[in-house]
Amino acid sequence: MRIIIGEFVSLDGVGQAPGGPDEDTDGGFAHGGWTHPFFDPQVMGGALAEWAATTDALLFGRRTWQVMAAAWPGRAGDPFADHMNSVRKYVVTDTLGDDDLTWNNTTRIPGDRTLDRIRELRATEGRDLVLMGSLTLARTLLTEGLVDELRLMIMPVLLGGGKTLFPTDGALRTLELVSTKLSTTGVHVATYRPAPGA
Repeated sequence: MRIIIGEFVSLDGVGQAPGGPDEDTDGGFAHGGWTHPFFDPQVMGGALAEWAATTDALLFGRRTWQVMAAAWPGRAGDPFADHMNSVRKYVVTDTLGDDDLTWNNTTRIPGDRTLDRIRELRATEGRDLVLMGSLTLARTLLTEGLVDELRLMIMPVLLGGGKTLFPTDGALRTLELVSTKLSTTGVHVATYRPAPGA
């Protein structure tokens, strides 16, 4: 399986709380829901549907999984919601038990097994294993060189602080641009892969 990171990010690399004001206020973050003014159903919605078509499983950290598990089951009947609810899901957590995993088709990955289990999944037959949100886990996977593709929706906004997607370890990581589209709202929908030999 290919490991894909799919994120909404600001121009300054922030991915915190894209969906709503109370999603994640850690650090006093006051811009929750910042993506809404920029959503273009045709370009961005089309890209999400296209990406979903190659997704065999989703990967989440605990907080993002809980936000998604509270939101998606009530939206049945929409093709993207049906996909989110039916696809296999993995959540990295030490605080949730198996009985807490009420969102359909979810499997728990214990925190101390995270990298081993993700490497095992990457080595299995299949299409895409997509990480959404879960910025801490995303940075870990980037740091460990376990990301096969970055799918970014880069919004024309500076948030001035908040949780970021990219590692800050000083390492150079060269990417190649695979595709890009521009929405009517100024969002760059861009796909990157690690450059050969990088």
